[in-house]
Formats: sequence, structure tokens, C-alpha cells
Amino acid sequence: MARTLVVHPGALGDVLLAVPALRALRAAAPDGELALAAQPRIAALLAALGVVDRPLAFDGLGLDALFTEDGAAPGALRDAARVVCWFGARDPVFVRRLTALAPGAVVAPPAGRDGPVWEHLVLTVGAAPDARWRAPLAPPPPLVADGRRRLGALGWDGRAPLVVVHPGAGSAAKRWAAEGFAAALGGLAADGPLGIVVHQGPADADAVGALLPRLPRAALTLEAPSLPWPRACWSSRWRRPSAATSSACGAPCRASWARIAAWDAGGRGRG
Repeated sequence: MARTLVVHPGALGDVLLAVPALRALRAAAPDGELALAAQPRIAALLAALGVVDRPLAFDGLGLDALFTEDGAAPGALRDAARVVCWFGARDPVFVRRLTALAPGAVVAPPAGRDGPVWEHLVLTVGAAPDARWRAPLAPPPPLVADGRRRLGALGWDGRAPLVVVHPGAGSAAKRWAAEGFAAALGGLAADGPLGIVVHQGPADADAVGALLPRLPRAALTLEAPSLPWPRACWSSRWRRPSAATSSACGAPCRASWARIAAWDAGGRGRG
């Protein structure tokens, strides 16, 4: 079976923006195998959701050897009929060596400032950025049931609508102020009964600690869960101010901007 190998070592939101391009690659070779080399938990998530067939660990490919002239050639490249690499495009040695090992390989540059990132990624694989590639992700029923069970173990009654918020980020510069999240959530809570779920990833302890005491009501906290089942949790009714994840999941995304005067990049209120 011919294999298409896709390389994307980015964070969760970055890889979710690549889902339309991955779907276009699958449509181009429906009888082949689509493998994704990414952070292990992210690759496993996309395999669990049926976006790719085989999850691979990016660090296990040995692509770092291609940044030097005498590095050993990664065997995974020889086994692939097609290679799409969203990594290393700025290094001419890497690009030359990868394309020599995998003729016809796409080593795509990062997206620029013009146009949506998902469209750029679709174009790099030779497809048109059609709306059909953007259908919501649909987790299998067993995964949804597992997510509901785990939310129930945290205290969810199984009926109340939920808003899931992820206040952290890998870089402090990307974090929105806790006061901004609290103001948005306060506006949502004023609309009616609503459960608040705070997602705490591995690097989010400070951001979550700053947010929790500012919330209008007690929240359920998901602490560093594995990725597939939070995605299943989000498949229930939820609202979350995050465009990349919301778009991929097909869930409504809402931030109550009318109830927030304005917040600048430093998290200070304006207006």
C-alpha cells in the first residue's frame, strides 16, 4: 500500500488548521495510507478521529540529520510514495537533502500574513481551498461516551450546557488576560444555566490559577488530560473563544465582546 507521509511538528492548534489539507491528501490517494508525523499525542488524536491512518512520532523520524551534509538518511522517507513536510523550509540544506531522498516532496514554507492558514496549507498540497475540506470533525461514539463519563466524574450532571475555556498558551505573549476571560465567561453565565470547564494543559498552571478565583461560579478543571477524550467532551454543547479548535470541531464559538469594553494585548481594559 502506497504511503503518504505528512510531517507537522507544530502545536495542537497549528495541526488542526492542517486538517483540511490532510483531507485533500486522503482524497488524492483514497486507496493509500496517510501517515502523520507529529507530536505523539497530536498524531494519536488525529488517528483516533479518522483524519489519518497511522500516527508517527516526529522525533522518531530522525529528520534532524538532514540539516547537515553527512547526516544519516531517515528510512521513513524511503518508504513513502509521497512526502509533505511543513517543517524546515527555511534551511536550504534540509530542503535539498529531503527532496533528493524523496523526489517530488513538498517542503512548504510557513503561511504569510495574507489569507487563512488552512487555505495556505491546502494550496501547498496542490488542492483548491474548497469548503468541503472544512467539515467538522466527528469523534466515534465510544470516544464521545468516554468523554461524557469523564465529565460526569468531575461533577457534570450530563444535561447543563458547557463552556470550555483554555486560558493558557505555550508562550506568555500569546495568553489573554485572566480578567478578559472572566469578563467573557461572566457574560455567558448571565445568559442562563451554564457549566464552566477549564482546560489546563501541561504549561497552563499559572494561567489557570489566575483565572479560577475570578470566575462567576465554580468550574470543573480538566488537568493535563490526554487529547482524544477532551475532543470528545467538546463534541457536546459548548462555547469556547478559540477559533482554530472551534472551527475544527464544528462547535459554536462565542465571546461576549459586547460585555467587555475592550482589552489590549497586555490584558488591560480600554474604552
